[in-house]
Amino acid sequence: MQKNVEKMITNYSPNFSIKKRGKNKIKYLIYHYTGMKNDKLAIKKLTSSNSNVSCHYYITASGNIIRMVPDLYVAWHAGKSHWRNHKSLNYNSIGIEISNPGHEYGYRKFNGRQVKSLIKISKFLIKKYKINKKNILGHSDIAPLRKIDPGEKFPWKLLYKNKIGMWHNINLRKTKIFRSKLSQSNLIKFINYLKKIGYRIEYSKSHQLKKLIKIFQMRFRPGLVDGKLDLECFMIAKSLVNLK
Repeated sequence: MQKNVEKMITNYSPNFSIKKRGKNKIKYLIYHYTGMKNDKLAIKKLTSSNSNVSCHYYITASGNIIRMVPDLYVAWHAGKSHWRNHKSLNYNSIGIEISNPGHEYGYRKFNGRQVKSLIKISKFLIKKYKINKKNILGHSDIAPLRKIDPGEKFPWKLLYKNKIGMWHNINLRKTKIFRSKLSQSNLIKFINYLKKIGYRIEYSKSHQLKKLIKIFQMRFRPGLVDGKLDLECFMIAKSLVNLK
């Protein structure tokens, strides 16, 4: 992989913080989708000085990897964000954008070439910066009221099988018992589980909580994303809290 990285295409973005960070500051890997119609438009935005957005690596629709910001510089990809005790995760993360039109322009599955490249670059970065599997996240995890990318079609389970990121040990079932709604006391327990996993919980309004549940479902139960807490989601959250 080191040789592949050295041969990587470069198309540098001007959108990064000038001050260099230490290697030990990199603790998170954050995945995004571009949410734009094609590579040309996405690359133009990510390299435009007027956009104020960028990433460290960009994976094209054909699976090519483009380096846009060197690792030790802070790219502008996470925005206002939180995970556990960290906020403004730009400063502690590497951002990877994957070409996909997103929910606004015809969201689709990430193709095999993209996934293969994503696995390669992720493994390289995880090893180089010793990134904990619990710190491999989607943009929606760290900004659940603002973002929904990389979405429910992102291959989290496949990445986990390749030793990237976290996944639960619950056998998903399509039964009425597992999809039944839970009580208020279980909702409070569920929220506490999410806090322990790393989500920032400061949402008192019902529509905010529904959004947060949807984000959790997109990540860990993509087969049904309805914003309703059921036994299945409850058990998934509980298993993640106990993840080693």
